[in-house]
Amino acid sequence: MIYRTLGKTGAKVSVVGVGTWQFGGEWGIDFEQKTVDDIFRTAKECGINLIDTAECYGDHLSESLIGNAIAGDRDDWFLATKFGHHFCENFERTEPRTAADIVKQLEDSLRALKTDVIDLYQYHSWGDDEVFADDVQAVLLKAKDQGKVRFLGNSVRSKGDATNQVSRCSEHSMDALQIVYNRLRREPEETAFEICQQQNIGVLARVPLASGYLSGKYKPGHRFDGNEVRGKWHDNEQRDAWLAEVELIRKDEVPDGFNMAQWAIAWCLRHPAVTCVIPGVKNTDQVRSNAAAVELMN
Repeated sequence: MIYRTLGKTGAKVSVVGVGTWQFGGEWGIDFEQKTVDDIFRTAKECGINLIDTAECYGDHLSESLIGNAIAGDRDDWFLATKFGHHFCENFERTEPRTAADIVKQLEDSLRALKTDVIDLYQYHSWGDDEVFADDVQAVLLKAKDQGKVRFLGNSVRSKGDATNQVSRCSEHSMDALQIVYNRLRREPEETAFEICQQQNIGVLARVPLASGYLSGKYKPGHRFDGNEVRGKWHDNEQRDAWLAEVELIRKDEVPDGFNMAQWAIAWCLRHPAVTCVIPGVKNTDQVRSNAAAVELMN
């Protein structure tokens, strides 16, 4: 494994982390505790130490599964979670975003994760006015003073211009930025990455496999189940265009001896602004495969 320093935090994190949205059930699989335990045991064996989750991946369900899995070696992990959504039935979410909401969400996350401190506590897809609210920031800074949170970050929305939020990270005591970045979604290269490098902001690249499009599993013409997020989010035209582009990438860019997912992870890490990528995993084989992507960095 290769490690990089996360911005100004001084924390050394593995360049490949574990994303855990899937543990909440929105990707068509209900995870049992043993499966999650095995995933994190394998991740640790591979040298991975960064976990990213959120309060709304299930109603703190992902956090609870993680908390149980790492209870015996919590100090070996860099644990990141988010705040600002609440999971409801049928995978719907509300947006509790007052200062009082954040106090409650933090306590609920600490409880679910079975920890006294969250390493990186991140805004979760907020608008500009919400991110820059003084009362919310006061609550977060108090949590840092109390030792409940080590560092603050911002997981920006996947759509729209996030330049204002990115440019004001340091001004608002944020040490890390989480942003969508992959071979099919390269927008951060235009402005966000340069700003992060100038401010020494750590970058977590989420969705490095483009929601599975860059996993190598899907060919042109594939149709996703309408009950899972890809079937809901991506219209036929977007899906077909991406799958066609992926087929060209598979032929022209993926080197012999590596699968497309490994190549896609290493592709993200080639950019000097990126500290860590956080692909989701369903099983231990995927953990090992993701970790092996670092061989493409040599």
